[in-house]
Amino acid sequence: MQFLWPQMLWLLLALPLLAAAYLYVIARRKKGALLYASLALPRAALGARQRLRRHIPPLIFLFALAAALLACARPSATVTLPAESVTLVLAMDTSRSMEATDVPPTRISAAQQAARDLIVGLPANVRLGIVSFASTATVVLPPTNNRHDMLDAIERFQLQRGTATGSGLIQSLAVLFPDDGIDLEAILFSSTSARAERGATSLDDVAAADAVRKRERERQAVEPGSYRHGAVILLSDGRRTTGPDPSEAAHMAAERGVRVYTVGFGSTQGGVGGESSLSYFMQLDEPALRAVATITGGEYFQAGSAADLSQVYRQLSARFALERKETELGALFSVASVLLLVVACALSMLWFRR
Repeated sequence: MQFLWPQMLWLLLALPLLAAAYLYVIARRKKGALLYASLALPRAALGARQRLRRHIPPLIFLFALAAALLACARPSATVTLPAESVTLVLAMDTSRSMEATDVPPTRISAAQQAARDLIVGLPANVRLGIVSFASTATVVLPPTNNRHDMLDAIERFQLQRGTATGSGLIQSLAVLFPDDGIDLEAILFSSTSARAERGATSLDDVAAADAVRKRERERQAVEPGSYRHGAVILLSDGRRTTGPDPSEAAHMAAERGVRVYTVGFGSTQGGVGGESSLSYFMQLDEPALRAVATITGGEYFQAGSAADLSQVYRQLSARFALERKETELGALFSVASVLLLVVACALSMLWFRR
């Protein structure tokens, strides 16, 4: 626990002074009791229980005052509370390497089944958007609470050549921040290599790319991981073959405070897949996925089987149901102070009629 106004804690020094004053008054009353011919008479009248009772209301009052003074210092602590509405974007690799059979029956089939399990177990406060990426990235489903639409979207995946991991992450950010004007095509064109590949383009394309770069430069960066209303889960089974560098896309996410949880899917030794006479080897790019998670304040998971992937999704789903955040506890201490005062007054009236 910490205090936003720690200087107010000096007021707690008044408590020992009040306790000393109370003891002084009690001592003065004992001197007055010496006027009796014998102390046995008042002691017998009061009894041991009655003598103890008279100290309980003042003690409770002292606790109430301590709680009130602590409330003035504005205590705060990191507590786990039910999360507010959260928008989650699932970015799924749909490159041809997902045909590999090292995760039976195939990587894509296992990933789809795990995604279905994720959807079924999503907390009620979570909206889900779905992005697929291969040579480019596509929004398969805008954020929604409709579980039926989510399940239908999972069935619409189509495998393509290429793995543009950075494009998948940028498109996910565009889904999370629709008002930011994140244009994937303009970002792709803004790089010198992309311009060289595409050759001559219109002045409109150049202007759009320049506008994107200017917006990103002028953006006020926030602390990585500070955005509490959304996150990205990015699943990939191979290495980037096209599109922007995933680390550059990760910096875009970090500047917006978005955590990216990356999942490396498939065996670490890689797998073999192919189409007709063409075969190819697929292996995880764990360093790149770890780097994306680290830059954004997220976490990297390695899932070597369908069961592992389902377990990862369950862990993440539980995180979005609850969240740990810094919460001010002054109101709680104020309520405790009032309740203690009421108890002290009630006992004083009940036992001593004053």
